[in-house]
Amino acid sequence: MSKYNLIAPCHFGLEAVLKKEVTDLGYEIVRVEDGRVIFSGDEGAIARANVFLRTAERVLLEVGEFKARTYDELFEGTKALPWENFLPEDARFWVKKASTVKSKLFSPSDIQSIMKKAMVDRMKMKYHKERFEEDGDDYPVRVFLLKDVVTVALDTTGDSLHKRGYRKMQGLAPIAENLASALIQLTPWHPDRILVDPFCGSGTIPIEAAMIAAHIAPGMDREFTAENWSGIAPRKTWYAAIDEAQSLVNTDIETDIQGYDVDPEMIKIAKANAERAGVEKLIHFQARPVKDLSHPKKYGFIITNPPYGERLEEKSALPQIYNDFGNACSRMDTWSVYMISSYEDTERDFGKKAMKNRKIYNGMIKTYYYMFPGPKPPRRRPESGR
Repeated sequence: MSKYNLIAPCHFGLEAVLKKEVTDLGYEIVRVEDGRVIFSGDEGAIARANVFLRTAERVLLEVGEFKARTYDELFEGTKALPWENFLPEDARFWVKKASTVKSKLFSPSDIQSIMKKAMVDRMKMKYHKERFEEDGDDYPVRVFLLKDVVTVALDTTGDSLHKRGYRKMQGLAPIAENLASALIQLTPWHPDRILVDPFCGSGTIPIEAAMIAAHIAPGMDREFTAENWSGIAPRKTWYAAIDEAQSLVNTDIETDIQGYDVDPEMIKIAKANAERAGVEKLIHFQARPVKDLSHPKKYGFIITNPPYGERLEEKSALPQIYNDFGNACSRMDTWSVYMISSYEDTERDFGKKAMKNRKIYNGMIKTYYYMFPGPKPPRRRPESGR
């Protein structure tokens, strides 16, 4: 059974959440870097990480690492890697993406071209062929250059892990599913506590919360590139991961998860998405403006992604939206509020300074996750025996 280094990229600022997820799956952390967690595991880990990780963007299988300050060094370093241990003779292989930071080699297209030639040269040496048809399964390669250190990896995932498969329809500014899951995990919310999203849009935050509550693995109902890599991760490893995931699902639980949005059409979309995710029974969706936000119970959680004003037509409305939100929350004084926003006047217009905020990059947008934890509920007294 082979051991591999696996690389799980994530949103910048969420490395600790992903690290905990990987540890909870039972794998050893090799190191944590900005925007990624590296861990070790066997072929079963490739399948389980793809199926179970909620906050990763993808799972990469490290082929090797070397230093390169010139294109000659890049060519020779790539050629020296044991590609024949990963790629079958009929593999369709190419450098799908190259990113470079603080390195002398800075042209992604040149890096991709030179590395492809080096990979072909290595394959020629090992398979004693001059030409490869490349009519087999896909083996996309991703390359990272950081301070002249080249990390080369195979992409086992394919479409990003945030694509769970349930969100066929969405609003104009949806939050990624893996980011939504991370925001929930950054709070002390537990499935037996109330959760409300007053800006739910297409329902991503409530749906991700319901999937966590019901132990629905995010990758249960989708396909992955490495499912076809019989020499690395045989089909049985994928079957085992799916069987494990299915055995954990429990939708017969009681939850109080609610999603509100001012737009009735978005509520229809959210309900359809929840149904595809298999959690429609666990969430109550309702069209309601944020100024009417209320709840009869105490000690609940608000986790939300309010408008940022990224679209020009929204900007003038933001002060009133945040002011209405803050006024509603002030009436729910035992509740905890968590919101992600890039709006620079969030705290001023909300009317309260966050106890803590966390910088998170939502794609290329720098956002802050504002945390307003409320009081803890009183402990329940044990019932006295009679």
